[in-house]
Amino acid sequence: MSKMNRKGLSSFSIGFTSTVSVTLLLILLTIIAVLGVVAHKVSTSVRGNVGFDVVLADSISREESTALFRELSAAPYVSSAQFVSREEAAKQWADDTGEDLVAMLGVNPLCDEIAVKVKADWASNDSIDVVTAPLRSDSRVAEISTHADVVKALNDNIRIISIILLAVAAALVFISFMLINNTIRLNIHSRRFLIHTMKLVGAKSGFIRRPFIVSNALSGLIAGIIACLIVGYGFYNLTVFEPSLSKIVTLEWQGIISGGIVLVGIVICAISAYFATSKYVRLGYDKMFK
Repeated sequence: MSKMNRKGLSSFSIGFTSTVSVTLLLILLTIIAVLGVVAHKVSTSVRGNVGFDVVLADSISREESTALFRELSAAPYVSSAQFVSREEAAKQWADDTGEDLVAMLGVNPLCDEIAVKVKADWASNDSIDVVTAPLRSDSRVAEISTHADVVKALNDNIRIISIILLAVAAALVFISFMLINNTIRLNIHSRRFLIHTMKLVGAKSGFIRRPFIVSNALSGLIAGIIACLIVGYGFYNLTVFEPSLSKIVTLEWQGIISGGIVLVGIVICAISAYFATSKYVRLGYDKMFK
């Protein structure tokens, strides 16, 4: 095998290894992105089940209770509202505790209620206090139960989980950038004498950098596409066993993640190629042997 063929094979091998390395790292980032979307959707769903119960006064008529129910259902902070009559509440109590309050007491001591679920953006004690303040002075309302302890515990747990996921994602992005950067530096290091030759014939820095940046950006594009296809295939197989996943990570989110990962691959590879090439453009011939 001629010397030129060996150099070409070596260059192809390094370029192939670089693309594979970038692909593996982008697969990891894609998985983290998918997990982030799942965590966000789950936390939003959980926060969407937070709310308060409005106990209605005994003295109001059914028309008044129906009017209040409609007002709450149309409120901008409400995701859903359910009217629970005293008869339904007594039946639920019997199902939960095994005790028939009507049979025991001779009367139904429970009142009509409206169970309100707020939107995720309003799922905090401060926000719930703000929206329930007018209701507390409403003559149609006897009592409001806000489940403050549950709401606080839920928000604290979601905050902790979000911080942990964000820290892990940031660490993995940093590690991935460093590994991709080192891989590309190794690729360009193998061509440092070609860079020096181009300098000798009078090529300007921008002209020398351009083909390296373009080729590595193309490698990042290919790596990003391959990474998205591999993770997408794995996710598709998961949805076969758990169809609800397709409702959590929708096609829209899959498209956003795929586009983002491809863009990240292109940008990181192009930036790394720029700085790695710039290093050897500035180096003298003697320092290229180090």
